[in-house]
Amino acid sequence: MLGGMTRPDDRPTPTLPRYLQVQQMLQDIIEGAEYAPGDKVPSERELAEQLGVSRMTVRKAMDNLVRMGWLERDSTAGTRVSAPRVNRVLNDPQLHSITQMVAATGGQAGGRLLEFQVAPASSKVSEVLRVPLGSPVVVLRRLRLVNDVPFCLETSHLPAERVPGLAAEDLAGNQSLYGVLHARYGIDAGEGESTISVSSATAAEAGVLGLAQGEAVLLYRTVVRDRAGAPFEYLKSVNHPRLVAFRVRSLG
Repeated sequence: MLGGMTRPDDRPTPTLPRYLQVQQMLQDIIEGAEYAPGDKVPSERELAEQLGVSRMTVRKAMDNLVRMGWLERDSTAGTRVSAPRVNRVLNDPQLHSITQMVAATGGQAGGRLLEFQVAPASSKVSEVLRVPLGSPVVVLRRLRLVNDVPFCLETSHLPAERVPGLAAEDLAGNQSLYGVLHARYGIDAGEGESTISVSSATAAEAGVLGLAQGEAVLLYRTVVRDRAGAPFEYLKSVNHPRLVAFRVRSLG
């Protein structure tokens, strides 16, 4: 039994379709303390009986929650509260790229290049990359996938003078940016400075990540330096709050 759950007719939003009322109830429960990631939730039949609605109504609500990343289905274990699919380890000297981190946890990395352009450096980009204000920087915006599910939207800024000739075609087919930087330009990632905060998804961010506009997201910003200590990338990463977990690995 889902603790504290009321029937859809008891909800203060009678104008909503019934499946959305059920969906809201399940989201409230999942966000509470009763269920942890990986916990199994009641079956469609059990929920339908508890709520006094049809199994079709429950199924539609649960299908939406699976699509949105709140729940995940297993052909043998049933439906469970989704656990993070990507662990972003912040201080592992061997794991720098998203592709590496996804592979390290057994996932299949994918991605789509949404934007590639050369633009003048803003004051922020100029400051963190130590380049003159207005100097050319390569801007890449990529949607990152794990097992074909979008989990973050990343925007990278690179000093154009350090990556002459870099083109959108170089990153086709989910080619690793860091792999290209190493092979073509001899740039290897060293240490960086990162911050993590909570932000609200814009309409564009929500659209590609399968979230509601204004929903909370994990905002990750980092300045990556090469082995000589020179900054070569400023990255802004908008992360799906239920698919990504940030971790710090013990170095002791």
